[in-house]
Amino acid sequence: MSFTSIRIVTEDVDRLAAFYERVTGRPAKRPTPVFAQFSGSGAVLAIASTATVAMLGDAVSAQTNRSVFIEFEVADVDGEFERLQPEPDDVVLAPTTMPWGNRSALVRDPDGNVVNLFSRPAS
Repeated sequence: MSFTSIRIVTEDVDRLAAFYERVTGRPAKRPTPVFAQFSGSGAVLAIASTATVAMLGDAVSAQTNRSVFIEFEVADVDGEFERLQPEPDDVVLAPTTMPWGNRSALVRDPDGNVVNLFSRPAS
C-alpha cells in the first residue's frame, strides 16, 4: 500500500485552489473545473467540489474539519508567514518554536482547515 493523497472537499474549488497556489507558490493542475491538484516531493493535495462526492450522501461535508492539519515543511516559517500575510482571524498560531523544536505557524484556509507551515530544528 502506498499513501497517495489528501483530498479536501469544498463548495468553492476556485477559492481554495487560489489559496493553496499562494501557499505553495505553484499553480494547481486543473483537469476539470470541479477538481484541482498540487503535487510535490511528498504527497498530493487534491481539492474537489462537493459535486464529486454527491453519491456519498452526508458522509463527506465541506467546511467541517476539526481534526486534521495540512502540513507544509518550509525553510523559513517566519518568512512564509509574512509572505502570506494572513488575516488576523485566520491565524491559529503565529510563528512559534514548539517544545519539540519545530518552528510552526498555523493558519486557516478559506474553508477553515488548519494549515501548518513548519520547519524542523537544525541538526
